[in-house]
Amino acid sequence: MKLKKLIATSSLVLTSLAASLGAPSAHAAGTLTVALHQDPGNWDPIATFLVAWGAVGSQVFDGLVIRTPDMKIVPGLATKWEFLDKNTKLRFTLRQGVKFHNGEPFDAEAVKFTFDRLLGEEGKKGPQQSNYNAIEKVVVVNANTVDLILKSPDPVLLTKLSGYGAMMVPPKYIKEKGSQYFGMNPVGTGPFKFSEYKPKVSLSFERNADYWGGAPKVDNLVYRFITEPATQAAELQAGRVDVANQIPLAMIDTLKKDSKLSVVSMDGPVSLALRYNTQRGIMKDREVRKALTMAVDRDTIIKSILLGHAKPIASFQGELSFGYDPALKPLPFNPTQAKAMLQKAGVKPGTQIQLDFRGPDSNFREVSQAVAGYLGAVGITVSLKPYETNVLLNDIIPSGKTGEMWQNQWGGWTFDYDNTAYAMYYTKQRWNPFDDDAKLNALLHTQRNSWDQAARKVTLQEIGRYVADQALEMPLYSLNTVYGLNKRAKNLALPADGRFRFTEATVE
Repeated sequence: MKLKKLIATSSLVLTSLAASLGAPSAHAAGTLTVALHQDPGNWDPIATFLVAWGAVGSQVFDGLVIRTPDMKIVPGLATKWEFLDKNTKLRFTLRQGVKFHNGEPFDAEAVKFTFDRLLGEEGKKGPQQSNYNAIEKVVVVNANTVDLILKSPDPVLLTKLSGYGAMMVPPKYIKEKGSQYFGMNPVGTGPFKFSEYKPKVSLSFERNADYWGGAPKVDNLVYRFITEPATQAAELQAGRVDVANQIPLAMIDTLKKDSKLSVVSMDGPVSLALRYNTQRGIMKDREVRKALTMAVDRDTIIKSILLGHAKPIASFQGELSFGYDPALKPLPFNPTQAKAMLQKAGVKPGTQIQLDFRGPDSNFREVSQAVAGYLGAVGITVSLKPYETNVLLNDIIPSGKTGEMWQNQWGGWTFDYDNTAYAMYYTKQRWNPFDDDAKLNALLHTQRNSWDQAARKVTLQEIGRYVADQALEMPLYSLNTVYGLNKRAKNLALPADGRFRFTEATVE
């Protein structure tokens, strides 16, 4: 079976596409423009889990600590920290003289407000609260010192404090304006200050000249929300964006040939799988789930569709993840055996299943088409159902309304399998609408409640093996992080996880 027969091909005249957008060709001096594939729709740190939010969040917000592009934890709004009382207390000494963009001071009360909000009723409305449940409360020691009182260990806590829900927010501003207004008009202590938000169009910032870490080199930072990778590539070629965070992989060689452009491809934390709805139809049978996994040639998909910018995975994590087990191998591609397993399980040829995926993701659309073709070859008819990304993630999956399979994509922003596995497999978590496995819960609880990293690694690898044995998903690949760049943009410090922080960037 030839893969190219399974994939719908298309042709795009990129120069015509760029011209049709009607954007001015001139590029403002001192402005860095970034194409982003998704608008999260809310810029409140407690309201999101999306990589697209992370690509923006570190520009406007700071955490107590900062994670650098090489994954080192360094001081942020805290200058130092120490564990006390047998690791039940985490004390932070705060940076002095820092102000939020609206002029109110950053101090211990702001830290307490941030965590009280995150761990309270407001935090329950978003997906971030469970990442910080190890924190019982925050105690103000003095204006420049706070204690995080821990009710249980969390070996990934410091990393979590560098992003998303733990970003520091302004108490007075939120109390006066309310959370809804704050989500549309964010205020933090970060290197860039919010200036304008046009939902689904653009988000603009100006540099924070008083930033505690030194003023950014560029005057303005503009994000343009461009969902289609082909359009991002067209705008990059036209000189209207400096950084494209998603480009068609088939366009990489073309972009490289342009003397004004470059492409960077690096190992990334994003893994993709097809999660099985284990409560629906034939997917209730573990052997059927294994058979479907064996029916799909993932190596060929990586080579032919992703052009080698990915690596095969056996569990829902890549090589950068703490807990990755190099000894765990993916199920082999064996359609003959898969067909026999389906027959033994009583699955009739022509059985229909539904595969849900993120409609705007053109690369995965081709992957979905290929998977449907492979499964068709073993007698399974697949209907592909695209959704708007936010609908799939916020409505369909959490409420358990998926088809038999759905696109499962996770950024693993802590670079620790805990962040993925707990969210995906622990009972009643947002991304686990179907499964309730006592053994898996116990393993997840064990590793999360230990400071012993060596022991945690053993447990995390056991979790990976157990999930693979239960065939809760069809592991596909760990995706490279690929950026298209205009060479006039310098010192971008590109991160593997897409969490940009353009403090040193310049535009020639």
